[in-house]
Amino acid sequence: MSKYIIRGGNKIEGRLDIRGAKNAILPIIAATILNENKSTIHNVPDISDVYVMIKILESIGCKVDYKYGTLVVDSSNINSMEIDEEYVRKMRSSIIVMGAMIGRLDYTKISYPGGCAIGSRPIDLHLKALKQLGIRIEEESGFISCYKDKLVGNTITFEFPSVGATENTILAAVKAKGITKICNAAREPEIEDLQNFLNKMGAKIKGAGTSYIEIEGVDKLHEVEHAVIPDRIAIGTYMVASAMTGGKLEVDRVVVPHMEPICDKLRDVGCEIEYTKEGLILKSPKTIQAIDLVRTAPHPGFPTDMQAQLMALMTLANGTTVFYETIFENRFMHCAELIRLGANIKYITDNICMVKGVNSLHGAKVKSPDLRGGASLVLAALATKGETEVSNIYHVERGYENIENVLRNLGANIYKVEDIDKIKGY
Repeated sequence: MSKYIIRGGNKIEGRLDIRGAKNAILPIIAATILNENKSTIHNVPDISDVYVMIKILESIGCKVDYKYGTLVVDSSNINSMEIDEEYVRKMRSSIIVMGAMIGRLDYTKISYPGGCAIGSRPIDLHLKALKQLGIRIEEESGFISCYKDKLVGNTITFEFPSVGATENTILAAVKAKGITKICNAAREPEIEDLQNFLNKMGAKIKGAGTSYIEIEGVDKLHEVEHAVIPDRIAIGTYMVASAMTGGKLEVDRVVVPHMEPICDKLRDVGCEIEYTKEGLILKSPKTIQAIDLVRTAPHPGFPTDMQAQLMALMTLANGTTVFYETIFENRFMHCAELIRLGANIKYITDNICMVKGVNSLHGAKVKSPDLRGGASLVLAALATKGETEVSNIYHVERGYENIENVLRNLGANIYKVEDIDKIKGY
């Protein structure tokens, strides 16, 4: 398996320019199914999850061209109603294709999705919402069959503001008859970006970014061109890397409201953060201060996708921090690996742990347990004394574009050792 070799001790500093958000581009790619036309998307990140989505689109008959950060999809001639199980099991986010397919077709079949093992993440909210829109659903042997006997607007109230369920409901409701009202909708910025993309192709959606979204169904959509929002989680990850190593980081493009939940915590740590005309500047603290409690929450709370990275920072803090993970029940798998690097972490319950800062971390061999957990190990390795080997990096590559090159350009001593089988062409 491929791995990163990292020699810690260098400051992470310089200028950073990040492409589009992983959590925004995936539902937008799924949305290209709906317009039966050409979709041109700019600022697309070069990450493995994007290639999985491209494979899914190609498998159902879409023509796709992706180069230099621009993705062009022609969905005019879909010739398959079933999503290939091979691709769906690679990535949890692939379930978002379901809403778009049933919005376009009278029938679709998809397997239960795979992806990072950070919790069960049941899709009952997705299926319940689709049923409320008139979709008949049959589940058998790990597959979901959706039949569009009718597709009519309805009022849908989520028990929990699920991002995926909100997006799937929007995608299905775009071509429903009448008006769909989503109450207790997820408020993440990526949902607002999906709304903007769909509205550019002729949809009538309002309210994304708030807890109430309204969709007026339309009969026809058209060609669209769109640029994806910057990746707030990737930006936050590199900000933590700079803060851990005593650097100064300039980020070229940010959306201020998207960054505030992350920046707020970094200010508590002692970072100085200044917003510029289009970006921001972070100056790392002389002493990293512990935050008493970090509690993940749906947006605009502190994002679960930044929990592991902030924990890496708190391993070097002056004091003790309690982490309370409220979104996923199995998102502390990185803790055991951080302990191998010298961190002082104690489990209180399955979703609560306590981190007491130490003076320094040391190099070790560690394994990436999932996407964001893997990123936290890379960050910790940058601040260690000695050499660290991070394996299972395919997790990290799902969400970070050329992370080793980005970090090297910012001063890190990091390189990637390729999978020997790939090198031999096996």
